[in-house]
Amino acid sequence: MLRTITVVNEMRKVNILQHNKEAWNREVERGTNDWTIPVTHNDVELARRGDLRLFLTPRKLVPASWFPELKECKTLCLASGGGQQAPLLAAAGANVTLVDLSPKQLAIDQKVAARERLTIKTLEGDMANLSMLPDASFDLVVHPVSNVFAPDVRPVWKEVARVLNTGGVLLAGFTNPVVYLFDSAQLTKNRLVVSHKIPYSPFNDDAKAETDILFKQGSPLEFGHTLQDQIGGQVDAGLAITGFYEDNNRDNVRSKLDEHIPIYIATRAIKQAGVQL
Repeated sequence: MLRTITVVNEMRKVNILQHNKEAWNREVERGTNDWTIPVTHNDVELARRGDLRLFLTPRKLVPASWFPELKECKTLCLASGGGQQAPLLAAAGANVTLVDLSPKQLAIDQKVAARERLTIKTLEGDMANLSMLPDASFDLVVHPVSNVFAPDVRPVWKEVARVLNTGGVLLAGFTNPVVYLFDSAQLTKNRLVVSHKIPYSPFNDDAKAETDILFKQGSPLEFGHTLQDQIGGQVDAGLAITGFYEDNNRDNVRSKLDEHIPIYIATRAIKQAGVQL
């Protein structure tokens, strides 16, 4: 289910969900975004044999110790389309449901599933509104770097906590908000120019020039959430953090900022007993 999230900025009225849905469909058509490139047959075969190589962030593999027992594990891949996490988890034995905003991203997973004779249930929807899914229906939620496209991240954590069983595991990747301090146009030129405040919105006055470029390119709109909302938001939703690591971009998209600080974060969290939402 898609909510209507509309932002008015000067004379521009934007339905963010619709914009990002169409933008990610275009990313699939362009075929140059790493998160739209499906896993290979060899990747799937390794997962079938118990060698699961899954990414939440660009470079580092999720530690094997972070996963629960995957055989028949009821798993939600959240905002995770693109033919990567869902097929690998299904090959490892999990019962996988995939929710993503982009039908073309979902189509990649469907194609991989058909190619590899896997079963994956795909649903088009908003990561912050999982009303189509019942309470306490999953043992594992896998949420790679994608809540950067949500204007408000706390509803995402609340929905995750709602659909997880007590003791269920959330594996999440997200962006360090330090990235959004810098002018993105200058960052692509390897210049670190502090231009923005955190939390970052593409509709903040200080982001207007960069946002105009994104609209012209038809690119997705990103939001830079505070660590209070990314990490504290999980805790406030009743999720206990039990694992943490940092990461950087792959070599083909590294910027000068990667030389100074890890710009992605991954967390493992467990739903605590007695959580009421």
